Amino acid sequence: MDDRIANDVRGRCGSGARDAGRDEDFALAPAHAHLNLVGGVLLFLFGLYYRVVPAAGSTTLAKVQGWLHIVGAIVFPIGVGLVVLKGTAFIAAPIVGSLIVTAAMALFAVIVLRTSRA
Repeated sequence: MDDRIANDVRGRCGSGARDAGRDEDFALAPAHAHLNLVGGVLLFLFGLYYRVVPAAGSTTLAKVQGWLHIVGAIVFPIGVGLVVLKGTAFIAAPIVGSLIVTAAMALFAVIVLRTSRA
């Protein structure tokens, strides 16, 4: 009984991705790419630096940078998806998201410059 429920949940969660691939409907590919890059790769690189240089990750500025980037990493790809699906009436969302991500990246640059001198 438990295996059937687990398989059903797994099937339902992945069905949207399977349908998009089967139907060759890749309209949201730009949103997916931005989510991977901004939400995954950049956060990994930030975390890697904070792991290698623990003094950098323990500052308040690093915590602000991390949360700012997370918010931007959520807003930005959702905004891209909205523009793709609903049109340019929602253009402000990816712009705001990208500005938040840019601010977080600028803070990260400040953190790296401060800790590389120490």
